[in-house]
Amino acid sequence: MAEKKGAVPPDYDVNAKWDACLDLTVRRFVYSSLGGAFAGLLFFRSPVTRWASIALGAGIGIGSAYTDCSRAFDAPSSSSPNLASPKTTPKTSVSQGADE
Repeated sequence: MAEKKGAVPPDYDVNAKWDACLDLTVRRFVYSSLGGAFAGLLFFRSPVTRWASIALGAGIGIGSAYTDCSRAFDAPSSSSPNLASPKTTPKTSVSQGADE
């Protein structure tokens, strides 16, 4: 198995930030599109306005995800509460003194 030569600090772990941003973007896109679809069905009779409300909801979801992701990439991950990289605990070996 390959060993990790050096662990990347969470502030500079770009892969974790990209994973969190993609996850956030997909979730917000889907949830806001569903909210727009529900609002369109509730308030509008015309299919065109219903599709417009779905598009508006999707745009709001993508826009809010873009805002949070741009904050995450501009600042260290510890300062952005919406995007949390996976928590890793460092493994430390404690010797009992008998093996020395």
